[in-house]
Amino acid sequence: MEQQQDNMITMALQDYKEGLGQFTQKMPEIAKQYNAFTEACFAEGKLSKKEKQLIALGISIYGQDEYCIIYHTKGCLDQGCTEEEILEAVGVTAAFGGGAAMSQAVTLVQEAISELNSSNMKQ
Repeated sequence: MEQQQDNMITMALQDYKEGLGQFTQKMPEIAKQYNAFTEACFAEGKLSKKEKQLIALGISIYGQDEYCIIYHTKGCLDQGCTEEEILEAVGVTAAFGGGAAMSQAVTLVQEAISELNSSNMKQ
């Protein structure tokens, strides 16, 4: 069962990348503008890239957007967040967002952390 969940995380990231690639081919100007906007939003500023990823993860959980939950969990790990920092941030989200946010925190976020950390060790 854990292997199947691990594959789900990897497959979701791959699906997103493929979908974004297809969208970019069909709508290059919109994709270019969107990418420029998001890059500017996530650039280092008064808030660090790490803090911005934690915020994005919280919003993703609150919005119940599974692709973004996985993507921003990866972003948190890539920016050096510890599991404890991630879980503290999702705890704040759960306090604000109630049961739906907590269900994502105790399932998808933890599955993504586990798989993404094990994938990083293999590389």
